[in-house]
Amino acid sequence: MESFRIGSLNIKLPVIQGGMGVGISLSGLAAAVANEGGVGVISCAGLGLLYHRKASDFLNDCIWGLKEEIRKVREKSSGLIGINIMVALSNFSDMVRTAIEEKVDIIFAGAGLPLNLPSFLTPTSETKLVPIVSSSRAAKIICEKWKTNYNYLPDALVVEGPKAGGHLGFKKEQIEDENYSLEHIIPEVIEIIAQYKNDKSMPIIAAGGIYSGQDIHRFIQLGASGVQMGTIFVTSEECDASYAFKKTYIDANKEDIILIESPVGMPGRAIRNEFIGKVESGTEIPKSCPFHCIKTCNYQKSPYCIMNALYNSSKGNMKKGYAFAGSNAYLARKISSVKDIISTLKIEYSIME
Repeated sequence: MESFRIGSLNIKLPVIQGGMGVGISLSGLAAAVANEGGVGVISCAGLGLLYHRKASDFLNDCIWGLKEEIRKVREKSSGLIGINIMVALSNFSDMVRTAIEEKVDIIFAGAGLPLNLPSFLTPTSETKLVPIVSSSRAAKIICEKWKTNYNYLPDALVVEGPKAGGHLGFKKEQIEDENYSLEHIIPEVIEIIAQYKNDKSMPIIAAGGIYSGQDIHRFIQLGASGVQMGTIFVTSEECDASYAFKKTYIDANKEDIILIESPVGMPGRAIRNEFIGKVESGTEIPKSCPFHCIKTCNYQKSPYCIMNALYNSSKGNMKKGYAFAGSNAYLARKISSVKDIISTLKIEYSIME
């Protein structure tokens, strides 16, 4: 596998580990991937739950938690580290400012269009800004807005297709439509960014449903410089989730991986379980909103509290939560080290050359 660059950063292994919250990709997983030459990514979603203090203040606890995770990952790795920040988070600005102040290498921003992301950079900032998009239209909007308002263009673009886990940037009827497949979107985005090639190099990172070295080879042949992979790393020894969460992947069959409606206002892909059944029957309705974590979430209309559900599942309480997962999660059959997973990917990739 060939290396590529995001600005001044040399990505030795063209694999970006996907940011998975709540508590799935933290310093443990991020450090392991970074140590193999890829980009390790910490998800900042729900860190205030993981780092709650006695006098609980969710939003301030999120800031403290992010600083702690960055400190921990730096103790374990000198490799490249990114932070995944959902635009839909009510504390998006706090998380971006903190990541930049802590001099993280890359911010990955999705679950909405990060139209003001460059406004947080300071004259001495070296953090790279990488939006996550699901269409050439979104890529065009971001490039135009950033160039007009900030004279800045993305340092790279993650292009996420409909086979991804978690929140999806598609309407439900588009998800199974081949016209919206990652294979169709990648060339369209490449055509858009070609308009800016004299201004800045913007490598494309393919994401969503990528699970093998063969997949990596295929998308690099399509014009991507690298790939983002999340699901495959959930069943790693270093993944920060509980064993019960990982076992959900190992036990899943293909038909267990379904689309759900998220309180965030987007469809999502998850593994069916008892909790999702209760949500569908209307018995998990929240009585209050203790966190105000998502801009678009109205607890009075929400079928359940997504932050609590994801936190519970990360800790192994699957009766009170569920696991987001990519379309290929059912392929997981054992827990392996990150080193072994990446070694297998390299072998699979080399077969295709």
